[in-house]
Amino acid sequence: MNRTRSTIAAFMLILAAAAPAARAQEAAAGRVRIENVEVRLSPVGPVVLLKAGSRAIPVFVDAVVAESIQAALTGKRTPRPLTHELMRSVLDAFDGKVTQAVVTLKGQTFHAALTVMVRKESRVFDSRSSDAIALAVHFNAPILVAQDLLDAQGVDLDRPESKPAPKRETRT
Repeated sequence: MNRTRSTIAAFMLILAAAAPAARAQEAAAGRVRIENVEVRLSPVGPVVLLKAGSRAIPVFVDAVVAESIQAALTGKRTPRPLTHELMRSVLDAFDGKVTQAVVTLKGQTFHAALTVMVRKESRVFDSRSSDAIALAVHFNAPILVAQDLLDAQGVDLDRPESKPAPKRETRT
């Protein structure tokens, strides 16, 4: 029993040591980890707020994606599996998981690179930002944005009057 406790304690120390190293690597790449994801209704439709520090990037999404993200955030189940829940089930069945989502802005459209790992093999997929955010939330994976994107598109939560023009995700 003591050996098991020692092994668990050692594992916890390794995990605790790895977290600052991962954050340092993200900072070196000029990326910021999103600390909180929130779904809200706005006059023009559902919006996902990617919050980091005192700033939030608004990403407008469709109602189904908003419902999927909100269900994942609250732990509620939808009556039938939505696409992101289905994808989670498929990846789980193959010992896979989403390891991160990196949100970028190309022109006037948010994009994302979704990293998926299946049996220790990692692949990066081009994705709509809303789908990448939803899958990252479903897998409790980090969502990353560049510091300059957060600075340029982020809304200062302490000063609500400093809002950039909203970016809408276009379907591709």
